[in-house]
Amino acid sequence: MSDEFNEIHEGPDRKLRKLPLIFILITLLVDAIGFGLIIPVMPVLLKELLGQTSEEAAKWGGYLTFAYAAMHFLFGPLIGNLSDRFGRRPVLLLSLASLAVDYIIMGFASTIWVLFVGRILSGICGATSSTANAYIADMTDQENRAQAFGLLGAAFGIGFILGPAIGGLLGASNPRTPFFVAAALAFLNMLYGYLVLPESLSVENRRRFELSRGNPLGALTHFKKLPALKLLFVVSLFSSFAHLVYPSTWNFHADARYGWGAEQIGWSLMAFGICSAIVQGGLIGLVLKWLGQQKTAIVGMVFNILGFIGFAFASQSWMIYLWIPVSALGAVAGPSINALMSEKVGPDSQGELQGAIASVSAIANMFSPLIMTQVFSWFLREEASTKFYGSAFLLAAILTGIATTLLIVGFRTQQAAQKKPG
Repeated sequence: MSDEFNEIHEGPDRKLRKLPLIFILITLLVDAIGFGLIIPVMPVLLKELLGQTSEEAAKWGGYLTFAYAAMHFLFGPLIGNLSDRFGRRPVLLLSLASLAVDYIIMGFASTIWVLFVGRILSGICGATSSTANAYIADMTDQENRAQAFGLLGAAFGIGFILGPAIGGLLGASNPRTPFFVAAALAFLNMLYGYLVLPESLSVENRRRFELSRGNPLGALTHFKKLPALKLLFVVSLFSSFAHLVYPSTWNFHADARYGWGAEQIGWSLMAFGICSAIVQGGLIGLVLKWLGQQKTAIVGMVFNILGFIGFAFASQSWMIYLWIPVSALGAVAGPSINALMSEKVGPDSQGELQGAIASVSAIANMFSPLIMTQVFSWFLREEASTKFYGSAFLLAAILTGIATTLLIVGFRTQQAAQKKPG
């Protein structure tokens, strides 16, 4: 990785500037590992606190995820504005400190409400990713910025591969251990940042803090300014909504249906991460060259549907590992749709487009886990005439099917319009 660092940070102070980039990469790596660490043990911890079955506890898992996502949506723009006013360094260090406190609170939680306190705190201060991106934008020029962002994405991906596996191993004997390990990682990274991280935003480039610019609903106005993308926005919303069935119900589904413990859940998520990394890191480029963006988007959506259906009806636990590679191939859809959206706006509207895409993602992150866990629990309640463990995955397949249909109709309408004379 040293070659990438050298290319990004050329100049006499290159060695000094490597350290901040290494810190940012470690920050996102730790962030992803910390998130992945706790996923395998959440069903066990919630069952312990609530005295309920996994299918009943899943609803509370959805509530916790909603609390985090809602706080992140409401306070994310505010935190970003604070970093424009006071600098990136204090916001990053404060975010890491709050993350460590969050994990400690969750590790010691004796009631479900203490877990909510931890998640809300983390959602309010969890600006690590956005502030890290801003830091990289400050420190790199346009020519090397995309490469730097690519390194950030790789770091997050590696973290999410390692996190569930480590969390599963650590949580096999005690479900609270991963929380304390995650807290230690965040705290040590904060100390490292305190020692090596300089401020990237110069005083002359800081602006006065304005509360109105931190309005979380402000990004939604982008939709009105980009009418040509309405259909693709709807497709993106449905697709994001469906995809979030994985982080919201995978662990509860595996626990309730197959009796998997934290270790088995961790290994399955690691396998998922590896397959997704292979697709996103190499296969997607080949598929795009072969099929083009429109066909790649449709093919990716079809693979997503097949994966959801496969998981919904996988009656034996070993079948999960047959469907993981199929589902991972669906990862080619998202980048293709984003590229198609990017082509429809000019260079001066790319930032506006990304703001709109972020709004779609925020809406899905808030409401999808809430709905998916409710559906999962509803079809497994005691009074249900026929229990169906795969209900949430089947809902995800239906939503993706609707999105795929809209995408195909939109492409055909566009092609027909281009063929008309004049």
